[in-house]
Amino acid sequence: MAPPFRLDRKGAREILQAEFTDEINRLAHSIGDQCGDDVEVQSYTTDRGAASVTVPALLQARDGVLTRAASAVGLEVRTK
Repeated sequence: MAPPFRLDRKGAREILQAEFTDEINRLAHSIGDQCGDDVEVQSYTTDRGAASVTVPALLQARDGVLTRAASAVGLEVRTK
């Protein structure tokens, strides 16, 4: 019988905050670069690393620039 599994929450939090943060920021900046000049990329931290990419609503509604850029870097884009 396998030994019981116990999640090391502190260790998992450290991994999510450190190792994945760089990759998340890299992806966000790649998306931003593909969206053009009128884009804002912001990195922040909650309980883990996060980033946001903001484009003008008109560009997203008319051209789908954010959706196309996210798809181009390999992210899966789905509707709700």
